[in-house]
Amino acid sequence: MSTNRLLQGARRLSLLGALATAASLVCAHGDVTPQAVDTKELPQLGDKWRGENPYRKNDKAIKVGTSAYNQNCARCHGLEAVSGGIAPDLRKLDNDCVSLKDAAKKDKCVKEIDEYYASSVRKGKVRNGAVYMPPFEGILQQEAVWSIKAYLETRREKPL
Repeated sequence: MSTNRLLQGARRLSLLGALATAASLVCAHGDVTPQAVDTKELPQLGDKWRGENPYRKNDKAIKVGTSAYNQNCARCHGLEAVSGGIAPDLRKLDNDCVSLKDAAKKDKCVKEIDEYYASSVRKGKVRNGAVYMPPFEGILQQEAVWSIKAYLETRREKPL
């Protein structure tokens, strides 16, 4: 067999391997239909959205949030909130607040992150017409959204 034919065959195999890898990444997302979250054990929050996480350090909310995260967020943001590069690593969400020494400034920073988080989940992320994250408003109730945030706070890269 000529060297030319061997190179062509190797290129074809390389291309097929790259296509198979790309296909497996696409299929790894699986069913992206949002999954229901059972929040009946949590205090109900009503219709008006809170500006801060009312479930911070709430063990029941963390348990609900862990399950809700795995069902609805992990396919893009990674298992245990460790991103594989598809979407932001949510363990780093509060990192800007960590270095603040003043308690009032730190609390304000955490509140701003809570607002950013809730807005991102509710409205999704779209740039130049491309959907980077679907909106979950009307799909996940407030209790589910805040319980996921309570879980994420246990996964922080740099504890507050």
